Amino acid sequence: MNFTDEQITRYSRHILLPEVGGKGQKKIAQAKILIVGAGGLGSPAAFYLAAAGVGTIGLIDSDLVDLSNLQRQVIHQTPDIGRPKVISAKEKIEAINPDVKVLTYDERLVAKNALELIRAYDVVIDGVDNFPAKFLINDACFFAEKPLVHGGILRFDGRVTTIIPKKSACYRCVFKTPPPPGLVASCQEAGVIGVLAGIIGTLQATEALKLVLGIGRPLADRMLDFDARKTSFREIKTKRNPNCPLCGPQPTITELFDHEPETCAVRT
Repeated sequence: MNFTDEQITRYSRHILLPEVGGKGQKKIAQAKILIVGAGGLGSPAAFYLAAAGVGTIGLIDSDLVDLSNLQRQVIHQTPDIGRPKVISAKEKIEAINPDVKVLTYDERLVAKNALELIRAYDVVIDGVDNFPAKFLINDACFFAEKPLVHGGILRFDGRVTTIIPKKSACYRCVFKTPPPPGLVASCQEAGVIGVLAGIIGTLQATEALKLVLGIGRPLADRMLDFDARKTSFREIKTKRNPNCPLCGPQPTITELFDHEPETCAVRT
């Protein structure tokens, strides 16, 4: 593909980087990235990936924009209240960069549709705060052999890690099963400082671009924890669990399943 003069100007700061250049920008333009959840984490990730010129961005989310979302889900605005999040987010992405093709899925992510959907993309970004959904995304990415950028936020704490199927620790290597319902509070129950979504979501977009470009050192086998109260990062090393029920040598999980009926990918 050849860039127009307008595109060369738009992406000039990328092209100036030796690690990116024209070849790297073409990789970005040809990339397909799926964002699961058009909420707190999905908002900044979508903004920056669109600005970067990612060729295709997929958005899956079954929710409508709510007034309580606007404190952190910056891709949505007050007039969007009551509208489907994927439609609201698509409009903002296209306004930032008309080069980007936006595919929307106004539905829940469940075992029945997850694998087919994820197989169509190069990288997946986890923007949900529902533990069963996180495990489902992890499992689907493993079976589809697609890299996953996990993110999570709660109160003042955030976390990011990148999972490379069959090469790095998967989500189940660290957290074997979802916690019992009600044991861990959600953002809706415990709250979250709004700017935290921007910090973690932007880190996820960074990881996704590194994967697309094949540069740097991804957060594979590392979890990056962020404490907004102290403005401090802590790196936690992880490794593949030889007894992992998904990616271990003797797996007991061999197909996708929902931990709860009609599991919904709840947005942060």
